[in-house]
Amino acid sequence: MTNYGIQKTESIKVIKMRLVVVHLGALAALLVPFHWHLLVLFAASYLPRMFGVEAGYHRYFSHRAFKTSRWFQFVLAVLGASSGQRGALWWAAHHRTHHKHADTERDLHSPLGGFWHSHWGWLMQEKNVDTNLDLVPDFARYPELRFINKYYHLPLFALLVLLAVAGARGWLGPHIDAWQAVTWGFFLPTAAALHAILGVNSLAHGGHRLAGYRRYDTRDLTVNHVWLALPSMGGAWHNNHHRFGAGARAGFAWYEVDLSYVGLRMLAALGLVWDLRQVPDAVLREGGLLPREKQQGSLAG
Repeated sequence: MTNYGIQKTESIKVIKMRLVVVHLGALAALLVPFHWHLLVLFAASYLPRMFGVEAGYHRYFSHRAFKTSRWFQFVLAVLGASSGQRGALWWAAHHRTHHKHADTERDLHSPLGGFWHSHWGWLMQEKNVDTNLDLVPDFARYPELRFINKYYHLPLFALLVLLAVAGARGWLGPHIDAWQAVTWGFFLPTAAALHAILGVNSLAHGGHRLAGYRRYDTRDLTVNHVWLALPSMGGAWHNNHHRFGAGARAGFAWYEVDLSYVGLRMLAALGLVWDLRQVPDAVLREGGLLPREKQQGSLAG
């Protein structure tokens, strides 16, 4: 078995500085004269990058909930990196450790450290900066993934430059200039996507019941959070996820909207992904969600 070791990227000082700049840029969006075109730009930037994190980083790289080609897994890694949430291997390595020790002292964003630690503080700790590639050997074996994990900031900066040029040249329409393009198309959705994911760590753990509920009696303190489900593109159906993490969908009930799963179904129809892992009937039955015809069939048997 190959040992890949620890991959170093940037110092914690550089990471903190980037986070400060992103949030200042997001606040600057409030000073821009509003036009509805900005909401379209925000959504066009937010949704694909959030999909890269939730469907790519989370469900694929962390849990292998579906299969895809080598070239498309690289696309998912680049798309996720453009969100500013570090590299796919870093994300998956930390997340696999989180599932192993969820809501205990060994969980890197454990709620035992308090709300702000689970939401934000753990990200500021130097011990969490580097990537232990030996925790993700299944993907660390690909040199292109190791490259984009080390230089995860390149897609982020490329998007910033592209949006600035597009706004300056009028490619985004007459109502969006360069400043509007970078504030509403880059900084604001980058900060929003980051806090949507961080909100899953803090609000969907620790037993918080603000618009949340527990369907499964898992060994952790996870809840499903209703109002966070849309911005996290399904990631906030977290009690479901911790009951069966390998599933391609996290919204188990028909009313639990899971935008990432919708996207995966569309990609599957195009042949870009396949073998989406479904939630076992036993898990659905445990949560009282087994389809009616199967319930009747089991009673008739």
